Amino acid sequence: MTVTRRDFLSASAALALAPVLGGRVVAAPLPREADIVVIGAGAAGIAAARRIAAANRKVIVVEASGQVGGRCQTDASTFDVPFDRGARWMHNPETNPMIRLARSAGFDIVTAPAGQKIRIGRRYARPGETEEFLAALVRANRAIDDASRKADIACAAAMPKDLGDWAGTAEFLLGANFSGKDLKDLSAVDKVRAQDRNTAIACRQGLGALIAKLGEQLPLALSTPAQRILWSNRDVMVETPSGKITARAAIVTVSSNVLASGNIKFAPEIPKRTLDAAAKLGLGSYDRIALQIPGNPLGLSRDDVIIEQSNSTRTALLYGNIAGSSLCTIDVAGSFGRDLSAQGEKAMSAFAVEWLTKLYGSEVGAAVKKISATRWNAQPFILGAMSAAVPGAQFSRRILSEPIGAMYLAGEATHDTLWGTVDGAWESGERAADAALRRIGGVKDATPEPAAPAAKHKRRAPRSAGPMN
Repeated sequence: MTVTRRDFLSASAALALAPVLGGRVVAAPLPREADIVVIGAGAAGIAAARRIAAANRKVIVVEASGQVGGRCQTDASTFDVPFDRGARWMHNPETNPMIRLARSAGFDIVTAPAGQKIRIGRRYARPGETEEFLAALVRANRAIDDASRKADIACAAAMPKDLGDWAGTAEFLLGANFSGKDLKDLSAVDKVRAQDRNTAIACRQGLGALIAKLGEQLPLALSTPAQRILWSNRDVMVETPSGKITARAAIVTVSSNVLASGNIKFAPEIPKRTLDAAAKLGLGSYDRIALQIPGNPLGLSRDDVIIEQSNSTRTALLYGNIAGSSLCTIDVAGSFGRDLSAQGEKAMSAFAVEWLTKLYGSEVGAAVKKISATRWNAQPFILGAMSAAVPGAQFSRRILSEPIGAMYLAGEATHDTLWGTVDGAWESGERAADAALRRIGGVKDATPEPAAPAAKHKRRAPRSAGPMN
């Protein structure tokens, strides 16, 4: 039986970093000064820079890595179809400006798979078993929602204790696959405050390719890490290996883990409350193992999404026959995914084949022709996947979005409800750009891209789950 999109969390894609294997953007010469300097060329940085450029203010984006996109990277050459090694979905098409920009740029916009299937050993779940699972998932969601009204506890503490054979699957879908963290490490309030993301939209050419396209006309200094930022209430100076940039304001879009790591030095040091907030919004672990399996030995339909009944979180999510190709991806996340990634790509590949063999038979291993895996936790300019608040720390998102002198922080971790998504990163970049422009008196001259109508949010009845990036 096929499960509809509103039935459970599907095919979430962690925000992550990997080398883009397509074309590269040519770096701009490093200027000595700018009105606003943007640190990081991911979705938030590109959104901020576009907003500033539209206001006719001088902006420069400095990016530590050699490509645009941050945790949105599209691999266009390893397999026979482009696929996103990082963020995969956009959401909320009625209000998301990125979807309009994608269409304007000539990208093919497609809706995510409409349903998913459950595998129980070597067979698919029967209708009655599927209904049993959905009932368990709804109960778990309701319990987390109810608990969040009273206190910001760990999601695991709110889970029903009688989910039986579906306990491991529910924990994987609601925890690791949703946020990159196990339920014991995830704030109930943070999870409940996440906006409904049931409508997922992809770019057939790749979400990473879209972000790179949207950054094409911007002044970008690639392979230029910010080493130290000197800041005050009046201006900032960013020190890089290529020189110094003086600006009237700065927008810092690095991940919460990079900010907390101390890899970028600040003078004076940024407030302790900001660093504490970043630490409490640490990145979860989410990786993708891509396999080329010609001949469709798994018998999958185009863009099939498969989960398994599991008695633990040592499991995965399969996205098969992507765009009708022979490419399949297996997503691993949470503490299991983190441990597996730490063992290296060889161990990740071995798990992928083992897992598929368990579900589809021993002939699968021989059918696999090529494997590639991401390891986001080991990427020095990202250090993980998406942010997720630890229990009791949902308020940290508001702290992380507070201005620090002439500096403004942006990125998915600063978004109160769209955290963990490229949509939240984009919106936060625009928000930070508007604040920086107000500081330097640049708002009146701005001609920003038309904003989509604001979404109206209200407390909904407990939902089973919805997809996220």
